[in-house]
Amino acid sequence: MKSSRFAALAAAALVCPGIMLVGGSPASANPAAGAPGAHNAITDVPGIQVGQVQSDTAPYLTGTSVVYMPQMSVASVDQRGGAPATKETDLLSPLNSNPGVNAIQLGGSSMYGLSATNGIIRWLEDRGEGVRVGAGGVAPIVPAADIFDLGRGGDPKARTSAEWGYLAAQATSDGPVRQGGVGGGTGARGGGLRGGVGTASVHLGDGIYVGAMVIVNPAGSPVDPADCTLYGVKFGIGDEFAGYKAPKKKECNPPSTAAQQPANTTIAVVATNAPLEKAAAQRMSGNAHDGMARAISPIHTLGDGDTVFAVSTGKGEALQINDPADTRQLNAIFNAGASTLARAIAKAVLSAESIGNTTSYCDRYPSACKGMKQLKQWRTQGNAPDVTPETFAQATQALAQTPVPAPAGADNGKDKPKPKPKAAPAGNTTAQESQNGMVLASDNTSGPTLSTGVTTGLLAAGILGVGLLGMHLRGRRRGQASDRLA
Repeated sequence: MKSSRFAALAAAALVCPGIMLVGGSPASANPAAGAPGAHNAITDVPGIQVGQVQSDTAPYLTGTSVVYMPQMSVASVDQRGGAPATKETDLLSPLNSNPGVNAIQLGGSSMYGLSATNGIIRWLEDRGEGVRVGAGGVAPIVPAADIFDLGRGGDPKARTSAEWGYLAAQATSDGPVRQGGVGGGTGARGGGLRGGVGTASVHLGDGIYVGAMVIVNPAGSPVDPADCTLYGVKFGIGDEFAGYKAPKKKECNPPSTAAQQPANTTIAVVATNAPLEKAAAQRMSGNAHDGMARAISPIHTLGDGDTVFAVSTGKGEALQINDPADTRQLNAIFNAGASTLARAIAKAVLSAESIGNTTSYCDRYPSACKGMKQLKQWRTQGNAPDVTPETFAQATQALAQTPVPAPAGADNGKDKPKPKPKAAPAGNTTAQESQNGMVLASDNTSGPTLSTGVTTGLLAAGILGVGLLGMHLRGRRRGQASDRLA
């Protein structure tokens, strides 16, 4: 029975967010129901891994984050901002046939950074992961959303690319997730402050987790102008935000959001290991936008591209939104997704550090963060390697186009030694056959050349055409002469 697997969820749904919950008989490896997971990160959800890379070395200030599912997982999306930079979101509709996703990119570099998914796709293809298409082929499914960070401290031309996605995919793990100005959040800012990556999780009981990962880059602000506190802190669980205080009144002079550039985006993934149908995943992504609204104001403006993906890694009988027996469990999961996302937003802002002329929250309001010993852990735990010229070159080599195989049934010469090609005389434009069965033009040819057989055929066709034309003309002259004699 489905409800037996979610015995603790109903109790969790009835308790106010931010209060430590007590679940019934959790597994020894799991925390109490209502407590964060071991890493307090989206990677606490079984079946979720995260990889991040970035560079803040001039001219760069951008990066790429990827949420990876080793087993293709059900996913959907809800997009509410007025200016999104997204890719492959239509196929996540419950009306479409796509079975799931392999990974999701949360990146920088706006629409240009969407090309980083090509590297993630290639990494997955090399591992044989994706939807099966034909004999031995796969089509990896990697939706994406990117933030606008162009010219926000880095050169607008210094953008992520396929190499960055490949390196981020290589860095994936199910361990702690580094937060702050890393990965896709390296160039993020909002409300006049530096933004970044944040993550959080909660155990709902009976081994069921909900996690969230976000890149905070809003047109609005995460700061309450009344007292300069963070909206999202009030949703913290237990001692999650221990040491945090309202800033001193003399520090409370929040920057105006009116002067901020309008192109912004907050993007996120919420995930659970509860089995969800695709429609339930879409509902989860929609409800999670409530978490954005709790932690950022204003939200979903015409200058934002606010987008939330939802992922279910669970197996077995899926919870369905039109099954009354599943309603309480689904509401608990959806509500946890919204609250967890609000917590992740607050953690992203607190983890961010000043860079260039962009000030962090903790530097603008030092009294608020002074007692938070956990900030160092949030900023340093987890793998997030910098993209260097050396690693970029390695990724470029890995992404180099593989040779196209010879046509099926062609003699590829594996069973006998290949004859040495004859040297072409100077000025010769004859094509030479490559080892992989494709025809390549010689160096002094500016375009594709014709083989001898093709040339002979064209010459014969031309001669035949001239002959037919002559016969046609002679026939017309004879016809005209007959008319005159008549």
